[in-house]
Amino acid sequence: MKPSLSARLLPGSLKRSTLTLSIGFLTAFLSGCASLTPDGGLSDVQQLTQGRTSGVDVPLQRHSSETANAVAKWLKTPVSAEIAVRITLLNNPALQGAFAALDISDAARTQAGQLPNPHLSLGRFSDGDVQEIERVLRFDVVGLLFLPWKAKWQGQQHELAKLQAAQEVIRLASDTRKAWIVAVTAQQTVTYLEDVKEAAEAGAELAQRMARVGNWSRLQQAREKVFLTEATTQLTRARQAAVSAREKLTRLMGLGSLNDAPVAYTLVPHLPDLPAQADAMRDVEQRALRERLDVRSAMAESGYVADSLGLQKATGYLNGLTLGITSNTTVDNTTGAQGGKRGLDVELSLPIFDWGTARNARAQALYLQSAARVRDVAVKARSEAREAYQGYTTAFDLARHYRDEVVPLRQRISEEVLLRYNGMLLSVWDLLGDMRQQVLSVNSAIEAQRDFWLAEADLQTTLTGTSPGGLARLQTGSVAPSSETRAH
Repeated sequence: MKPSLSARLLPGSLKRSTLTLSIGFLTAFLSGCASLTPDGGLSDVQQLTQGRTSGVDVPLQRHSSETANAVAKWLKTPVSAEIAVRITLLNNPALQGAFAALDISDAARTQAGQLPNPHLSLGRFSDGDVQEIERVLRFDVVGLLFLPWKAKWQGQQHELAKLQAAQEVIRLASDTRKAWIVAVTAQQTVTYLEDVKEAAEAGAELAQRMARVGNWSRLQQAREKVFLTEATTQLTRARQAAVSAREKLTRLMGLGSLNDAPVAYTLVPHLPDLPAQADAMRDVEQRALRERLDVRSAMAESGYVADSLGLQKATGYLNGLTLGITSNTTVDNTTGAQGGKRGLDVELSLPIFDWGTARNARAQALYLQSAARVRDVAVKARSEAREAYQGYTTAFDLARHYRDEVVPLRQRISEEVLLRYNGMLLSVWDLLGDMRQQVLSVNSAIEAQRDFWLAEADLQTTLTGTSPGGLARLQTGSVAPSSETRAH
């Protein structure tokens, strides 16, 4: 804590009109330097997210009755990935909270550019019949001197807030698209596993009848029953996975309830087809460093901290300077005589105990921290770009392999089995077994297609938006048949 030093200056004459005019002019000038933006910076966030919201350009806006009407209209049609992203960016409550935080940042920026209010103190003193009235108007001189820097610093913080809000928009759009992909895949998986269970039920029923007449052993009957049990278990798990995936998508879209009834919507029946070929990208690392908003945010923050470091050192010894305008009036109650005096009062802190060393060290440490964060974000961006692109190409190769090789080959096998069954060369058990294998192959192809679109969503977010967090991993089939079923 620093001691204070006060000095009273008593000039011979003081032109109050000139001083009042100067203060009024300074107040008007500084008050006009900062004002609230009409949308809190939302238009800038819109520009930052242009082309980065999973291929869907949605005008960002606050929630209103028009938003609710648009969402209700979209939900009347099967929800595609584009519609899901549109609903999320207009209706998600967390995103609306991020927009409110942007307004708070804009208000702080405006407040930092306002002239600090003066302090008025009044005093009344008595000495016998003599009374003295003191009026002091004080101004924070340090606050006035560094007002432009404070406004600039808070403006920089507002720019960082815009970058953070833009990253939230991009991440939310990507999460919604991925949740839609998983929900549609889960829906398709349930459909195919229902076919598996139907085939298993037919096989178990036929095995029971043949065992009853002595044409089928208990071992063969037990195998068919085990297969039915496994198929039922897998279908139950798939249905629960479909419910969980759908509810996650519902949460992201911000859908609650209307008229005390759950919001009902339908999803499109299947995922989009694979592209003709995967995108060839040779500069994924450079593109990530150039376009990712988290890299831009870290670099901007480091530059802002570097700018503040010099000012922190310059003001390390001077953290308080107050200018006071004093006007005293004395009245003698006995004679009625009046007197007065005016002057200036200056108060500043003496750097005896605190020389600002700790503040300077803190500012230096903040700069080193921001510089380290830039390096850390750059390392992660380059690594995630390589990993995301490798996952994208691998997922495309696998999905294409299932589409062009596995599924057509399984289809040819099924046609040959059916032909031989019609010619009475194969039994009904061969036909049922082939049907089960075909359905499982198609289900694996759907999962490979899902993995590709998840990898594609992660790649776009990694290259142009921000860190996607955990990158999608290639799945081996969450509802694949168990080892016992495969052996059967």
